[in-house]
Amino acid sequence: MEQLLHDGLTALGLPTEQIPALRAYAAMLAEKNKVMNLTAITDPAEVARLHFLDSAALLTLADFHGKSVIDVGTGAGFPGLPLRIIDPSIRLTLLDAQKKRIGFLREVCDALGLTDVACVHARAEEFAAEYRESFDFAVSRAVAALPVLAELCLPLVKAGGSFLAMKSVDSDEELNAAAKAVQTLGGQAQTPIDYTIPGTEIRHRLLILTKISKTPEKFPRMFAKIKKNPL
Repeated sequence: MEQLLHDGLTALGLPTEQIPALRAYAAMLAEKNKVMNLTAITDPAEVARLHFLDSAALLTLADFHGKSVIDVGTGAGFPGLPLRIIDPSIRLTLLDAQKKRIGFLREVCDALGLTDVACVHARAEEFAAEYRESFDFAVSRAVAALPVLAELCLPLVKAGGSFLAMKSVDSDEELNAAAKAVQTLGGQAQTPIDYTIPGTEIRHRLLILTKISKTPEKFPRMFAKIKKNPL
């Protein structure tokens, strides 16, 4: 794993001094995954490529330095925690609706001394009631459809910030389907960026929804309504 991370981070032009912290994170993930379902990816090399380097690639696609970032539906911590480990200037909030996942992430942050990372157990639509328009970036690698993700994430972003959604390269139709939602929520879609995970031939896509105006106060709606009737 160490050599893969070194080669991959070097290929991305990113620093490598945090590799020991990433290895410790990977070890805790593997151990906890024995008793709770955090990831289907268990091979160390695949964890390095498909979790860590896939997440790290975002640091080359947007300027996160010194920014406030919320990872919505973070799961086992991706992409947010690798971003924060590699760039300690990021002010990170990890948000997930499953209490056990947030408990695991608190354990990781404690073990790595990341005392300034907020690990929050809450639903995104409830969290937005108190923290709307609070973050420079919202990021998500969640599998939900983009109209749903946009309504959960864009209200959290400041005007001038962006929601970054990690998707497959076959996401043109999904982006088109979300056009009305993005506009309604005060966003504007930028040109998607395709990237290749270092050391692989796997191509992924970053969808960038920039916040150009405030989200109307009635959004986000409760999740049941969002799911039943997406914008």
